[in-house]
Amino acid sequence: MNKQKATLLLADGTIFHGTLIGKPGTNGGEICFNTGMTGYQEIYTDPSYTGQIVVSTTSHIGNYGVIEDEVESDSPTIAGIVVNSFSEIHSRLDASGSLQDYLASHNITGIADIDTRKLVRHLRSQGAMNAIISSEYEGDLAGLKAELNMVPDMNGLELSSKVCTKEPYFFGDENSQIRVACLDFGIKKNILRNLADRGVYCKVFPAKTSIEELSAWNPSGYFLSNGPGDPAVMDYAVSTTKSILDTGLPVFGICLGHQVLAEACGVSTYKMHHGHRGLNHPIKNILTGKSEITSQNHGFVVKKEDVENNKELVITHVHLNDGTIAGIKLKNKPAFSVQYHPESSPGPHDSRYLFDDFVSLMTKN
Repeated sequence: MNKQKATLLLADGTIFHGTLIGKPGTNGGEICFNTGMTGYQEIYTDPSYTGQIVVSTTSHIGNYGVIEDEVESDSPTIAGIVVNSFSEIHSRLDASGSLQDYLASHNITGIADIDTRKLVRHLRSQGAMNAIISSEYEGDLAGLKAELNMVPDMNGLELSSKVCTKEPYFFGDENSQIRVACLDFGIKKNILRNLADRGVYCKVFPAKTSIEELSAWNPSGYFLSNGPGDPAVMDYAVSTTKSILDTGLPVFGICLGHQVLAEACGVSTYKMHHGHRGLNHPIKNILTGKSEITSQNHGFVVKKEDVENNKELVITHVHLNDGTIAGIKLKNKPAFSVQYHPESSPGPHDSRYLFDDFVSLMTKN
């Protein structure tokens, strides 16, 4: 079979030639890589990857197809995918279809048959940057560069209000006495499943919901979700989180929610060189002395010096590879957050106790 050609162009001028996967077209975003050996469908449907081109470091992608239940949102919002070896056929009997058909139906353009090891080594050295994938600009490098120049920079980009739910919705047992108001910055479905499994009834609100509307539901606690974009420009979320903290009710934040909670406490955030994305990141729980293997997906992180100098905060978790802050809690309020994903599936379950800790805080009140 003759495969259609495609081109990957990075902002620093590096170019790769390969073959088209997904839907023919041209699309750009920030290019990043994920080291997970499995879970590509969950990655592509994680709203935290909105506006990003995802490079998979594992060699074979598509070999187990897709299945309807294994999604983290209603549809993928990634800007594209880059893989080494792509399989248009799958071996899983209960798969609902091929990854190729799934990508094409959701207008995702990707590229295969390139040296992803070389690409990842380049990104680790040079850092995350914008890139563009195209099947339309063969031989027209100037035109492709012009398209790439129109891709917005992730630094300073607000995306949560674009990917969040437009209307509130419920998840879990409506008869539960434990009610959590979830601020949706790009929430993953498995977070809601983990809360519901612990008897929590969730109401998920759009990212820009006011404290008045949140508190009117009379929740037992508040959850700040993961999501895409730069937390430093989410003034609306920081302001609401400050008001949430004033209620004195338990608060739990994950990933972007962790960053927003930190910003609400006066801690700044910054963009990392190339971020943490994978299923095997080692974390140390400072409070227990135990280590955890975690799933991570973030390109921004809280500033360590700000946390250390903040009299209201305690560092609870650190990343063992680079010493970045991976968890905090407030000293005088029942609020805590982590930079990683305890709900990961597939992935390690070492950190699921955090959901139990959140429920314990709410049942004590």
